[in-house]
Amino acid sequence: MTVAANIVVGLVALLHLYFLVLEMFLWDKPAGLRAFGQTLEKAQATKVLAANQGLYNGFLAAGLIWGICLGVNGTPIKVFFLSCVLVAGVYGAITASQKILYIQALPAAIGLALLALS
Repeated sequence: MTVAANIVVGLVALLHLYFLVLEMFLWDKPAGLRAFGQTLEKAQATKVLAANQGLYNGFLAAGLIWGICLGVNGTPIKVFFLSCVLVAGVYGAITASQKILYIQALPAAIGLALLALS
């Protein structure tokens, strides 16, 4: 189970690196506009906020990668950062879009479950 847990944790980290790129660098580009269903005008008006949000997603990814790099000693770190991702995903689903529940919160919950079973 440990290998499966680390694979899921790694995938969640990669997902958040992807969010970082979308929010920090592609927010007002065609890929960012499509991903978030925004108009160019709205994206330009919120670009600085999105970049800040992207930076936070990068910190989540860094924490998860750190936990993986520590091996068995990184389990508490992985649990902490996956919990942060889960809470952010649930909050995002409540306040922004229900899709976030499946894209962000569900993978984190699966990672937490696999860690608990390891």
